[in-house]
Amino acid sequence: MSEQLTIGEVADRSGVATSALRFYEDRGLISSDRNGAGHRRYSRAVIRRIAFITYAQQVGLMSLEEIGAELAKLPENRVPKRRDWDRLSRAWEGRIDARIAELERLKQGLTECIGCGCLSLDRCKLANPGDRAARHGPGPRFWAGDPRPAS
Repeated sequence: MSEQLTIGEVADRSGVATSALRFYEDRGLISSDRNGAGHRRYSRAVIRRIAFITYAQQVGLMSLEEIGAELAKLPENRVPKRRDWDRLSRAWEGRIDARIAELERLKQGLTECIGCGCLSLDRCKLANPGDRAARHGPGPRFWAGDPRPAS
């Protein structure tokens, strides 16, 4: 079995379209070698990098630029080990906690804030007396984490 994979083999193994693989390569997220005919050949380790990219995008924690910066922290001369991946994932913990808190605020505020005063509407005398939320700026201020005004 060859240690180098074609772009089609990488696409099949990773579930990512060949066009996306070319895009990732153009952005410097993955790399390939070229054979004598100019066809791309990827090391097997690229599949783990693609899995990282895919996961980071699905979770919505990082932009492609951030993903590239994280991948740049991995060793170039060897297949990343579990400790390498662990170091990267630990950096996500704060973002994950913030995302969970954001979703909890959304869950709690679906009826109260959005339907009542979260959008800085002046009609809610309980959740937003005197439209105090408007002083914090436009949009869903309480959902965004601004403190609620004292009653």
